[in-house]
Amino acid sequence: MPRIRANGVELYYEDTETGEETIVFSHGLLMSLHMFDDQIAHFKGRFRCVAYDHRGQGQSEVAEGGYDMETTYKDAVALIEALGLGAVHFAGLSMGGFVGMRLGARRPDLVKSLVLMETSADPEPKENLPRYNLLKFVARWISPKLIVNGAAKSLFSQSFRKNPAKAETLKKWKKYIGSVNRHGLSKAAEGVFTRQGVYEEIAKITAPTLVVVGAEDIATVPAQAERIHQQISGSRLATIPEAGHSSSLENPQAVNAAMEEFYNGL
Repeated sequence: MPRIRANGVELYYEDTETGEETIVFSHGLLMSLHMFDDQIAHFKGRFRCVAYDHRGQGQSEVAEGGYDMETTYKDAVALIEALGLGAVHFAGLSMGGFVGMRLGARRPDLVKSLVLMETSADPEPKENLPRYNLLKFVARWISPKLIVNGAAKSLFSQSFRKNPAKAETLKKWKKYIGSVNRHGLSKAAEGVFTRQGVYEEIAKITAPTLVVVGAEDIATVPAQAERIHQQISGSRLATIPEAGHSSSLENPQAVNAAMEEFYNGL
């Protein structure tokens, strides 16, 4: 179980170790690096695949502070540099996308390409905050188990939730969400909900970029993906059917195909 000290925090990561070039995977809030298991299984060998858990989430350290998106971005920079990865293909979903956009705009020397999945370049919409803050309060002061069903509606599309073939995957992730560290979750959620927008900044991104969005995403709706696509010159946009805010889990075959086409075109 490899861990590395990066930017003052111990981060858990998994590394396939072999491959001519490297993809770094960065997960979304409430999830872990395992939301990319299908992508890693698909690309390993051809690429070295490194996936990590954000501070306070998964198996990484629940640090006292440093959960704002600027520090979370610096965690990723420190991880890439500490592992000596050089320039990488960075794939980030939701919260991981917030990291990826900052990385692409500010550290082009570390980015060969970007895949930005179910994410937004803007601050959290004010209309979302009352519901999200309630979920955060319940998870922090009572139990994460009580937010599982509400969180699932934001994280997963109706198509996925109602598909009997996906029932085991849904069950697995609902169980995981109910067991997350409530202190880490609360701090990470605060960082996500109070983030600053980077819409003007992402116009600086020159790395080839693929923007991916689930067709049924209600947390970061497809219009937000289109907005990122329009702001990053030369970027491509892929809409994933029967997927919401966690397309890497909901429709991994379609996500893998979109990433494969993108990487083949580089």
